Amino acid sequence: MRVLMGSATEDEVDLPRLYAAPRTPWLRVNMVSTVDGAATGESGKSGSINNAADKQVFDTLRGLADAIVVGAGTARTEGYRPVDVPIVLVSRRADVPERLRDAPSGSVLMATTTGASGLEEARALLGAEQVLTLGDDEVDLAQLKERLVERGLVDLLSEGGPSLLGALLAQGVADELTSTVVPQLVGGDHPRIVAAPPLDVPLELHTLLEHDGTLLARWLVRR
Repeated sequence: MRVLMGSATEDEVDLPRLYAAPRTPWLRVNMVSTVDGAATGESGKSGSINNAADKQVFDTLRGLADAIVVGAGTARTEGYRPVDVPIVLVSRRADVPERLRDAPSGSVLMATTTGASGLEEARALLGAEQVLTLGDDEVDLAQLKERLVERGLVDLLSEGGPSLLGALLAQGVADELTSTVVPQLVGGDHPRIVAAPPLDVPLELHTLLEHDGTLLARWLVRR
């Protein structure tokens, strides 16, 4: 893995140091796409386009994170299971994916709305204290970030999907986009990494790595 831009030498790439949050609280979003902009491959999952270099960074970011914030739809599609840090699901309907329904107490939180159709079921499955109602129609993501920080979860990693990334950007909550571009073209009809109405979010390139044609970048959101 070569450092094309960033504070490291090519002889020793210390990924945890390169990807450390500059301050806390900090919320970064990690996404992967192909050269032609697809966020998924033929399986409809991001796992069908990621590779070993992307997995290295993916594992590094999870190792640094206090919690993982993910859309419930993405968690369901990608088959999320409990991990070593809390998984924070974002769902307007409070829909808990099947593989997380029997998770250990406190390992899964739900951020949802006051009128969510699955609110009572989510409370029964996860515990009332793990279900956060943060808005009437849309989940207030700035408030979610504040509530997580109050719990001591200050280094936050979001793994999308595209709709959640769009909402985080639109609400001014994301501090960083960590992106992988794999050397692959897939054509077809696939989502991009951002699904949202028109946005104008300027970014600043912090770090750029390359491994066998895969480009791995840290983009900081400019305020």
